[in-house]
Amino acid sequence: QVQLVESGGGLVQAGGSLRLTCAASGQIFSINSMGWYRQAPGKERELVATITSGGATNYVNSDYADSVKGRFTISRDNANNTVYLQMNSLKPEDTAVYYCNFRSRVLEVWGQGTLVTVSS
Repeated sequence: QVQLVESGGGLVQAGGSLRLTCAASGQIFSINSMGWYRQAPGKERELVATITSGGATNYVNSDYADSVKGRFTISRDNANNTVYLQMNSLKPEDTAVYYCNFRSRVLEVWGQGTLVTVSS
């Protein structure tokens, strides 16, 4: 099994920054993808960004999504099985519960979520 522990959420003012951290533990497969999704009240959960164990990144690609790419940066530390999401220039529209995700060919695990609230 794989367990995910998220941290870094909180209340920030518009224009501020937050850094989310997700640490994976347990039986980690070397080939995997980790990332962040978010869900705002009344909306479907959406992709924010993912990063593979090889370092390939993927950011949200949607006509109605805000410009995440350019403001957010995903990275990972394979030695510690940890993924980060650096969020800059935060907007109230970024307010949501952010979920860490771990995915391999045989397993998918979700974190409990961490709340990010951006005030005006």
